Amino acid sequence: MNTLLVTGSSGLIGSEVCIHFSRLGYRVHGIDNNQRAVFFGPQGDTRWNQQRLAKEIPGFQHHELDIRDRAGVLELVRQLRPSAIVHTAAQPSHDRAAAIPFDDFDTNAVGTMNLLEAARQACPESPFVHMSTNKVYGDAPNGIPLTELPTRWEYGDPAYEHGIAESFTIDQSKHSLFGASKVAADVMVQEYGRYFQMPTCCLRGGCLTGPNHSGVELHGFLSYLVKCNLTGREYTVYGYKGKQVRDNIHSEDVARFMARFCENPRAGAVYNLGGGKQNSCSILEAFEIAESFTGKKQRYVYSEENRAGDHICYYSDLRKMKADYPGWEITIGLQETIGQIVEAWKARAQEP
Repeated sequence: MNTLLVTGSSGLIGSEVCIHFSRLGYRVHGIDNNQRAVFFGPQGDTRWNQQRLAKEIPGFQHHELDIRDRAGVLELVRQLRPSAIVHTAAQPSHDRAAAIPFDDFDTNAVGTMNLLEAARQACPESPFVHMSTNKVYGDAPNGIPLTELPTRWEYGDPAYEHGIAESFTIDQSKHSLFGASKVAADVMVQEYGRYFQMPTCCLRGGCLTGPNHSGVELHGFLSYLVKCNLTGREYTVYGYKGKQVRDNIHSEDVARFMARFCENPRAGAVYNLGGGKQNSCSILEAFEIAESFTGKKQRYVYSEENRAGDHICYYSDLRKMKADYPGWEITIGLQETIGQIVEAWKARAQEP
């Protein structure tokens, strides 16, 4: 039986990957130490998801391990010699990173390095999928001419009709410390693929979302927005008139692509992974969709100050992914995704 090792297994993407690969017949091991609760407080706690995996996945093995523990990571990977590694663990907030720069870099950059070297020593032939971020591009996308529409910003340059491609520069821009630590990890994952000919992949995610997200203000845009709507909490819009655009992809479609890569891996691959233009929305547009499901008006306050290094408009050009893996496509659209998030928050509110 194939063995999968997932880091950040109690998080949104990690948990979806665990379930998806278990259905494909993999024996699943997860690494998670609930660091999200340390980074974001009790509202970021993911123990509920860990318990869900233990119930839903036969033989699921949880490992309470911090990826910054180099000796622990080396030993576990040596023992398991997994058939594939999916690395989703991270400090995921560019706002939070400035307050905890060493924790951020040690988790995102050094933790990734620990896993890569463990894989090279124990199972260099096994696919290694790294959940990177579109923040590796820094604020460089903001240099693209934009057109202001009634509810969103849109690219004014026809060269970006399909969105941001993998060839876009990651250099000489403001990333946030989070973005910089993820650049370090991203480039190292590529290097292990190219230098050692290991089957590695960087997935530069847009807004990864879904019903199992523990969304908080500093990370988890759609999940947190819906939570605020349902509870009547005031949502803060940071700059750009609320017209800033993100492309949103359901965690299930992310897991499906990872499985396709593991079936047919490449060395040092890089893909922009998001919902694409058709699943993009601004904050104002997200308010409207959420309201259509809940019947509740979104309460919000506007701050003129935008987040440092934030994108005004970003959506992923998916053409390279679809060309390399023609069997993969988006299967869950934006409306359905938000509907699922609404139902998930309602269900959680009823739990004891």
